[in-house]
Amino acid sequence: MRKIEFLDTTLRDGEQTPGVNFSIKEKVAIAKQLEKWGISAIEAGFPAASPDSFEAVKQIANTLTQTAVTGLARAVKSDIDTAYEALKDAKYPQVHVFIATSPVHMQYKLKKTPEQVIASITEHVSYAKSLFEVVEFSPEDATRTDKDFLLKAVQTAVDAGATYINIPDTVGFTTPSEYYHTFKFLIDEVKSDREIIFSPHCHDDLGMATANTLAAIKGGANRVEGTINGIGERAGNVALEEVAVALEIRKDYYQVSSDIVLNETFTTSELISRFSGIPIPKNKAVIGGNAFAHESGIHQDGVLKNPETYEIITPELVGVKKNSLPLGKLSGRHAFVEKVYELGFDDVTADELQVLFAKFKTLADKKHEITDTDIRALVAGTTVENPEGFQFDHLSIASNEDGTQTVTISMRNEGDEVLTTIAHGSGSVEAAFNAIDKFFNQTVKLSSYNIMAVTEGIDAQAEVHVTVENIDTGTIFNASGLDFDVLRASAIAYSNANTLVQRENAGIITKKISEKANPEG
Repeated sequence: MRKIEFLDTTLRDGEQTPGVNFSIKEKVAIAKQLEKWGISAIEAGFPAASPDSFEAVKQIANTLTQTAVTGLARAVKSDIDTAYEALKDAKYPQVHVFIATSPVHMQYKLKKTPEQVIASITEHVSYAKSLFEVVEFSPEDATRTDKDFLLKAVQTAVDAGATYINIPDTVGFTTPSEYYHTFKFLIDEVKSDREIIFSPHCHDDLGMATANTLAAIKGGANRVEGTINGIGERAGNVALEEVAVALEIRKDYYQVSSDIVLNETFTTSELISRFSGIPIPKNKAVIGGNAFAHESGIHQDGVLKNPETYEIITPELVGVKKNSLPLGKLSGRHAFVEKVYELGFDDVTADELQVLFAKFKTLADKKHEITDTDIRALVAGTTVENPEGFQFDHLSIASNEDGTQTVTISMRNEGDEVLTTIAHGSGSVEAAFNAIDKFFNQTVKLSSYNIMAVTEGIDAQAEVHVTVENIDTGTIFNASGLDFDVLRASAIAYSNANTLVQRENAGIITKKISEKANPEG
């Protein structure tokens, strides 16, 4: 069987999702989980975009020991130099150079002739090859590029030293049949005395990203590129977990294998959801809450008799366990630590375990039954810090005779000083958010507010996702909060979002548009 490599671009293309702003520590945690999941290469970012992006790529490059780390670079020498500086200490460094090749991009965005684009490919891929052993080249908007010119661009990149050729469906324009034939055409026609690996990079604007990616594999692609949960610009990227599971379930048809550790899928997906602030839809393929639920009586009857009647994917395949943890308020530290390690969190430090166990005991006093998901939520909320700056500390609420609510919020700064504000509202959440607005004293618009139960039951932990807009800049930020109490979870999420806005206003976070991969800067 052919082995398919997986390149994950959650930290680069995925972070270009409006409202998604991973901290450096979150990016490192994600990269470590992706390595555990079996990803062969991680596109850790666009180093030239900002100092923050550069530092994140550098830290990931210095952390991973099994997975290749790549950085994105425009066909600009300074971009390639910056990528080299960020990646030079990586065990397996790669660079990804791109330039647009479609008529509309060349004419209106690049303002270059086809001849100038070909010359740029030769110059910059050759230069990248002088610094990196492994160079990937992408003709941006390849699926709207003239076929013969696409072949010329790809052949030029191969002649200049590119090892990987990525054929991006930048705007989600192509169809499975067209994409299949594009890969067949290029693989048949490109000439080289060394192995060239082709890969798809699909966006989901027409809802065909997964189908297109699988068609490319059938057409000869040996690496796929995408993101976890399909996050990304506009309608997002192909969801890598869908591709990985499809290749496993339909191994009879695709006749390929991969190094993806499928039972780490749920943990990986959940981590991205929490850090991105984007909930996983219940009907999401492979890892959605309803993926293994059966409402119809006929379906239920069939599953009870034989799960294969209506389940082609077992929950265990993707790391979803049906059993609950036999842990409660009387459980000791040893049993708790063993369960944390059993769930795959083997890199949790001793100090983090101490904090986790204290939180576990607090939760166990409130919940009758502690589940795997409860523990995962505790670990995710403890081992990766909230945004730097003011942190939510305490909340109290009082009801007034006129039906309004009064909320007192305490925030703790980096110097561990506690500051308090009080505000009123027609409801408890409104009062809490008013108090946080008053505390931060900045113009923020709440765009969305969603509450999710981490587990089932009346005693479930609450996970709250909020999206806010910085009125002064128009930048969107997502944030989440987790707590046994819904109001506290809401306050934590809104505080985290306001902290991100505060950091942008202070110039610590660069407005997201500056990180877009615009070839002309």
